[in-house]
Amino acid sequence: MPARNATANRGSSPFRLGPRTLAITLAWLRLTAITGQTLAVLFVAYMVALAIPVRALLAGIGVLLVFEIAMVMRLRLRWPVTEVEAIGHIAVDVLVMGYLLYFSGGASNPFVTLLLVPIALAAAALSRPGIAVVAVLCAAIYGLLLHWYLPLPAMLAGRMADSTLQEIGMAIDFVIAALLLGVFIARLAGALRDEQLRLQRLRERALRDEGILAMATQSAGAAHELNTPLATLRMLLHELIPAPSTCEPLREDLKLMAQQVDRCSEILRDLVAVGRAQLDGDNESLRLGDFVRRCTDRFQLLRPEADTQVQLDAADADLPVRVPAGLQHALINLLNNALDASAQLGSTQVALSARRGTRCLEFRVRDHGPGFADPSRSPDSLGISGKDHGLGIGLALAEATADRLGGDLDAGNATGGGAEIRLRLPLLSLLPEQQGKPVPTAAHCNPEETS
Repeated sequence: MPARNATANRGSSPFRLGPRTLAITLAWLRLTAITGQTLAVLFVAYMVALAIPVRALLAGIGVLLVFEIAMVMRLRLRWPVTEVEAIGHIAVDVLVMGYLLYFSGGASNPFVTLLLVPIALAAAALSRPGIAVVAVLCAAIYGLLLHWYLPLPAMLAGRMADSTLQEIGMAIDFVIAALLLGVFIARLAGALRDEQLRLQRLRERALRDEGILAMATQSAGAAHELNTPLATLRMLLHELIPAPSTCEPLREDLKLMAQQVDRCSEILRDLVAVGRAQLDGDNESLRLGDFVRRCTDRFQLLRPEADTQVQLDAADADLPVRVPAGLQHALINLLNNALDASAQLGSTQVALSARRGTRCLEFRVRDHGPGFADPSRSPDSLGISGKDHGLGIGLALAEATADRLGGDLDAGNATGGGAEIRLRLPLLSLLPEQQGKPVPTAAHCNPEETS
């Protein structure tokens, strides 16, 4: 599970947004401010005919425009945005705003209240020391503007009164503040909710993986300890099998027992092989049809009574795939659960289908059991199709495999009765030429793609 950069924001809430989100929001706000400030200066200078220093004001806006272009180019880079850099962005914006307010009436300008906006943005994304720095900077600019500024010139005769201009400025300031709070702060809040959901999923995944790791550790120990007694049983059973034509029923029973012991040894070898492949990152490449056939053959050896139906298009069967460690066991676990569910209604039929989509490969396992009583519940809390016995880890292991490969696992009732489990994996993670390469986020599956 990726570690969260908690050291950078020590002392802050674990759900605070990062500096990069703040920098992107500031870039959009800065672009809006440049447009609004330019229009305001031109309106006051030429429509209201107020003698303001237009060149000085446009020069400050020009500096802000150059900084905006530089920051847009910088944010396109993959370099991380630190909290110090985000504070630097705010500092430039606040200093330019103070410069513009100095030439337009100082603290008497109704737009001086916009100095509160950087503090609100910092409170949503920075640590407490960062918020304090921004607040002190804004307060210092406001304090300076109380004493040092160029007053606005008096209105010309016949034009609107100064009080009217003040009221218009206050109304515009209110509209701007409302838009900023309603749009950009809402955007930050939405990103915060997304971050909370992501962290919740990471915690749930960590708890599940911790349980699976504990089971894997116990399984490794059990596999090592079972190897010796199984070898002893295999040797004794072969010695106990009587000669042909003597006690034929006993001979057949002992042969069956020997086969089951061999099967147990094979399962233990498979467990070791899967763990070794997982550690080495060495995945086998073969056609999708061969992989599906191998899964069903192994399942038939485990459950010979099963009537397994396979649905696979000829074009998809020739697709070369890189089989990740654990995928075969995940599908066999799903098939085994499906057969147990079908058996509740006296059926031995299960179905396995594989289908290639635009960006993902989907496996579907269907049973002919009673189905889910409440399909809205998660599959790992139900077992499959109301199954009420077993170890209860098959679906958890399958879901862990799907998460590790960037896919997902969901369940629902199938048309015509029974339940259906859908395992979707991003296609790029299964292509042989992608061996060892990270799967881009855009390559992850769309759940509706193969519906």
